[in-house]
This record gives sequence, C-alpha cells and structure tokens, in this order.
Amino acid sequence: MRLALDGGTPVHTSGWPAWPPPATPEQRALLLEVLDGGAWGATAGTRVAEFATAFAASVGAEHGVCVVNGTVGLFLALRALGVGPGDEVIVPAYTFVASATSVVLAGARPVLADVTPDTLHLDPAAVERAITPRTRAIMPVHLAGAPADTEGLQAFGIPLVEDAAQAHGAARHGRPAGSLGAVACFSFQSSKAMTAGEGGIVVTCAREVYERLWSLHNVGRRLGGGWYEHPEIGWNLRMTEFQAAVLTPQLSLLDGQVAARERAAAYLAGELAAVGGLSLLPGPEGTTRHGRHLGVVRYVPAEFGGRSKADFVAAMAAEGVPLDAGYRSLSREAALRPYVGEASCPVAETAEDSVVWIRQNLLMADEDALADIVSAAAKVRHEFRAQPEMM
Repeated sequence: MRLALDGGTPVHTSGWPAWPPPATPEQRALLLEVLDGGAWGATAGTRVAEFATAFAASVGAEHGVCVVNGTVGLFLALRALGVGPGDEVIVPAYTFVASATSVVLAGARPVLADVTPDTLHLDPAAVERAITPRTRAIMPVHLAGAPADTEGLQAFGIPLVEDAAQAHGAARHGRPAGSLGAVACFSFQSSKAMTAGEGGIVVTCAREVYERLWSLHNVGRRLGGGWYEHPEIGWNLRMTEFQAAVLTPQLSLLDGQVAARERAAAYLAGELAAVGGLSLLPGPEGTTRHGRHLGVVRYVPAEFGGRSKADFVAAMAAEGVPLDAGYRSLSREAALRPYVGEASCPVAETAEDSVVWIRQNLLMADEDALADIVSAAAKVRHEFRAQPEMM
C-alpha cells in the first residue's frame, strides 16, 4: 500500500481520455471545405452565422453573436447592457478571474459577493448586501456546469449576465443555461465542453441587445448598414469560419457527452463519500441537468491525517490521477485589489483551501478508470492517516 510518492506502485497507469476529443470526419471535411473555399473570415463566409443561429436555438435564445473568446463575450454583454465607467457589477468570489476582469475591461467596478457553502455558487443573500445605487448588473457563474440560482437573483430587478462558460448543455428547472438572464456568454476555449481552441458566443432573446452586440463585435457597424458606416465605437472581435467549422459538429455530440459525465459523477459521488473525507458538491437546488464540466470535490484534511490539500493533490497525481487545485478566491487576487478593495469572502477563501476538481476528461473515462480514482483516494487516505502531519 506504499504511496507512489514514496516509491510504491501507482494505482492508475493507462492514461486518460484526451480533451479535446479526437477530430471527427465531419470536422475534417468542414475544415477543408472552408480552407479550399477561401472564405475564411466571418464577413466572407456563412458558417459563423449559421453556427450562431443553431447554438442560440439550442439554449433557448433567439440571437447569437460569435466572438474571439469568452472573456470578450462578457465584456460585450456588459457594454450592450449599457454598463460603463462609474457602474458596478456583482460577481462571485469563487470563479475564474475573467468574470471580474471583463467588468474592468468594460470600465466598471467588479464587486465581489461570497458563495454558498454547499454549492459554491453566488449567494443571493451576499448579493443583496453588495447592491448599491451604482449596481448595473449581476453576473451569476454557472460553476462546473450547474446553473446558478437565477430566480433568487432576479428578485433584485437587476439584469443578469450569465457566465455560462462551463455550462454547455446544462439546465435549471428544465430551462437551458443561456436562457436564464438578460444575456449569456459561453466559452469555446480548449478545456470547455465545446471547443475550437478559443472562441465564444453571446446569446440573448432581446433584439435591441443583439443589435448592440453585433455592432460592438463588428467595429461599430450596424446591421444592414454600409461597410464603412460606423455609428458607434466597436472592435473587431469576430470568430473565424475555421472555428465555426470545428464547432458545428459538436452540437450533435454534446448531449451524449454530458450524459456520460453525469453517469460518472453519480458513480463518484457515492464511491468517494464511502471513502470518507471527500464529497462531490451538488448543483444548486433546481438543477435539472448538470453539464459536469468539472466534478468539484470537498476535501476534509482532518479525515486525511491533517494533510493539506496540496499534499493530497500531489499524492493523487503520483497515483496516476491528476486533480486540479481549482480557483483562488478573487478576494485574494492581488491584481484585483485596486478594483475590489479589501473584500472579505470567507466561504470562497475556505473553498480555495479545501476544494479540488476532477476535470471533464477524467469524467469521460471508462468504469475501470473511474474505479481507479476511488481506489487512489482510498489508498491516499489510508496512508495519510497512518502517517499524519506532525503539528
């Protein structure tokens, strides 16, 4: 039972599914079609517009604008809602830094609100305390693929900008993520459930918001206007036809991939709980479909001989199970200090010290590999308890 860190034999030695998955024949054919056709940019071809329409429809939205990445998508969403200098946007403290930096990019101030202890999603009670007369938007993050409590947040009467970067295929009370707020942003970065290496999309049901999004991402042009007509300031933030070619076939694969990850998460939730000291966090109540971009696991050091999260992650990696240490609380990010001040977010800070992630490629593994995750955790717990941290 000696740990692999100490020279023992690793539990898992056969590798894990690749992410992104191998390219499909349809993706290869579409890429070559774009390459040989010569219409590589979105203003020359049709694939970006066709993908935007199809993706928006898949999440219950009426309009979609494809952009260069998810961060820019959040920035555009805020600007399309009129957010700018002097305004405030409430964001959760436990999220990727882009949720906050997109607010800074829009010229506004990010205001950090803490998250709920059970799900690590934006806490409506913390949001209520953070609202001021300058609050122009609230940005719920659909962490790990589970939609946030948007009903609780909508009660404040402030527009919601869904950060749905991790929530492809997710749903709340039967409604898809992407249709739960005023506007929503998805990412197609390399790690995401749908990916073109980079890229993103902003979706909305409001025609006026859509027209502003389209103009802002297309150097200030207006729909139906002239090529050199620029009624407002905008930027060239368009997706390429190559990215749309890679993404389009993934729409038909998403449901099966989400279902596979949900089965894996259900298995791991029960088995890791039986190990002791580990629990897979649920989505907020009302989650009817969890995208399972991540399996978020609470690690209890006292059940592992007092050993730190860093020790646990290192030991699991040596056993062949690479876990992710997860986010830092944004309240501890020095780069944000000039914007957020001395924010106190104890739940997010506790999560930074006690939460690990199982990434989605591991959740796509077969049953034997999933069992190895459990066996490795049990082995590490046994050995850590036999050799506890010396205080």
